[in-house]
Amino acid sequence: MIQIFGTLKNFDVKTAQRWFAERRIPVQFVELKEKEIRSGKARSAKSFDLPVCQVSDNHKSGMSRGEFDSVVDAIAREKGSLADAIEEMIDKKSRDYASIAYLDDSEKVDKLFENQLKLMKQPVCRNGKNAATVGLAQKIWETWK
Repeated sequence: MIQIFGTLKNFDVKTAQRWFAERRIPVQFVELKEKEIRSGKARSAKSFDLPVCQVSDNHKSGMSRGEFDSVVDAIAREKGSLADAIEEMIDKKSRDYASIAYLDDSEKVDKLFENQLKLMKQPVCRNGKNAATVGLAQKIWETWK
């Protein structure tokens, strides 16, 4: 099954969802924003008086470490190296880009995983464990049918 990782406010994510919907290709949408609330790194959702999010079978929150690693591996196979894959995944237009720009490759991987919402290009689309794209890539998606 194809997974789309991103936020509902991102226009490229909406474009990707529409592209798959028009072709009647089933997808699982993963909201990256919910993961930060649920991770509990700063405070729990209760301390902010936020409602607890309900997650259905076809909607879950955030990218797990295994999902993240499989996306990085798939993009690394396409680009030729891990460093190129990470550079492809980083949103250079992000306000937080300076926090990752001068780190070495192993630190970039961890920083990108920890700050998916702020630093990663959207959408990240994954087809199983062997194929993934970052950003809009309709020509590649056509081969996923």
